[in-house]
Formats: sequence, C-alpha cells, structure tokens
Amino acid sequence: MTTTAQHISSREWQTHSAEETFDLGKQIGAKLSGGEILLLHGPLGAGKTVFVKGVAAALDIDPKEVTSPSFTLVNPYAGRLPLFHIDLYRLDEGASAAHGVDLEELLANERAVVVIEWAERLGRYPLPANVWHIRIVGDGEATRSISISGEVSPCNNILLKLHSS
Repeated sequence: MTTTAQHISSREWQTHSAEETFDLGKQIGAKLSGGEILLLHGPLGAGKTVFVKGVAAALDIDPKEVTSPSFTLVNPYAGRLPLFHIDLYRLDEGASAAHGVDLEELLANERAVVVIEWAERLGRYPLPANVWHIRIVGDGEATRSISISGEVSPCNNILLKLHSS
C-alpha cells in the first residue's frame, strides 16, 4: 500500500465561525475516496472535532452523531466510506499510542478514511502514503487559520480544486 510521495502541496484557509470550520471539513470530505489519513494538529478548543463533523457530513454520516473520542479513543462510523475518528490525547507518545488504538488494523481497511486528533502523539510511527496534515490555530471566538498539506498526488489535486473554488 505504500507509494512514493510525489510532492508536497499546501493551502491555508481562514474560518470565522464553527460553521465555516464545519463547511471546510465538509468540502474536504466530499473529495475523499478512501484510504486517506488526516492528521489533525491544534490545541484544545481549536475546532478539530467540528472539522471532523464536516468531513463526516460529506461521507453521509449524521454530524450530530460525531463526538470526540477522548475517552473511547476510536469512534467508528458507517457512511459512504467508513470513518475512523481517533483521539490520541490521553495516550503516551510514540508507537504505544498507535498500538493503543490498533492503528495498524484500522489502516488495513483501504476504503476507510482515518482521522487522528492529537496526531503528534504518534511520534515517528510509520504511516502509509496519502497522509494529510491539517493544522488548526485559534480558539474561542477567534478566527481559525487552517492549513492543509499533503504528500501525494490525490491530495494535491484536491487542494488545488478547493483553493480555486
């Protein structure tokens, strides 16, 4: 399943409300075809789960059903594509975080979209291709700066289409 990264593309958006953060997640989710790994970075209250709710809505999953998996660690959802919403906040950094949520087993489902909050806890855990890094900066009522970068061609094509729309 691993492929060579072709090049890195990056785009940045500003959102001024939870609704706009949700809508950006929904735009991204609408372009997903399965096999994507979205690594979310940002402080508490940045809007990571709101963004995931938007992704879920685009995958035909009721966003009201999407909750932060802080205590369950993994919330699976069935939709147009399977969605695994993972939260590593409460786990130790490194491979133990990945093993704590059976990440290797979840990644074996090539149709699934895997979204990982607090992804920095993975440390240097090796991931297959098609990884997107999503950084959300801001909290409370502040404007959010959301940057999305990816290392493979499908992500680059999606980011180019989103940026031009």
